[in-house]
Amino acid sequence: MKRRNFIKQLGGASTLTMVGGLTLPAFTNKKQRHITILHTNDTHSHIEPFKPNHNRHANKGGVAKRATLIEQIRKENEHTLLLDAGDIFQGTPYFNYFGGELEFKLMSMLKYDVATIGNHDFDNSIDGLYKQLPNAKFDFVSANYDFKNTVLDTHVKPYKILVRDGIKIGIFGLGIELEGLVDKKMYKETHYINPVEITQDITNELKNEHKCDLIICLSHLGYYYKSNPNKISDLNLAKLTKNIDLIIGGHTHTFLPKPTVVKNIDGKNLLINQVGAYGINLGRIDFYFDENNNKTSSGTTILV
Repeated sequence: MKRRNFIKQLGGASTLTMVGGLTLPAFTNKKQRHITILHTNDTHSHIEPFKPNHNRHANKGGVAKRATLIEQIRKENEHTLLLDAGDIFQGTPYFNYFGGELEFKLMSMLKYDVATIGNHDFDNSIDGLYKQLPNAKFDFVSANYDFKNTVLDTHVKPYKILVRDGIKIGIFGLGIELEGLVDKKMYKETHYINPVEITQDITNELKNEHKCDLIICLSHLGYYYKSNPNKISDLNLAKLTKNIDLIIGGHTHTFLPKPTVVKNIDGKNLLINQVGAYGINLGRIDFYFDENNNKTSSGTTILV
């Protein structure tokens, strides 16, 4: 199936940087619009904080503390999105016993907006993932996994468009190649599409057809592979594409204290962020829009 047809059939609805290569907006009397993006990745079924005697992460993490932080930030800015970059499953007995039910129910209680799918989210097979979808009161996006001929067909869209304070936000997902990483019987007929090629199509559609003001990629490709620099990763994706404003990454468990600023293929700035793993950090990116929708941003990582 051609990439373009695939999209058309499935399309769904502390650093300071000038995103898109734009200069800082001039001061005006008009109020700036402010969008806050909160994000997690690779939580791996870590529901409770680490034990007090843990050698690296004593007392860190836990869904309850994350919920408190998220609630505080939402009180600061009602125009807040909560996103996840995959590998929600696998890592504690909660997953082994409940099969992902608890993870999805808790994420729903925290009011996640959108998530993408990581390789470990197939650990109970594609059928196990599908079985838990009714517990997820949020949307999954994946543009480069073609789920035709699987139970996930039509249940996972390439992208989702949300509007906050009049700002149109396009969010799409990308997953790592499963062949050689996950047993084929777990993902069955899922077909992997080249992330760079599909990104070019998706971002063109979001930017030019849907007129999105902000484009976010939820990526489970990995931040960068030092031993294989040419392997597709968030850094390489950023340099080979355009129109993305923010890549929220996962898979490599990379901890970034603040977002990385990268030049895209047009020489414009975009941000990449990833906050380690196991729910011990919460990423925060704030975008500010002037009356002409020129945008600036700031970002940080918060210890949970």
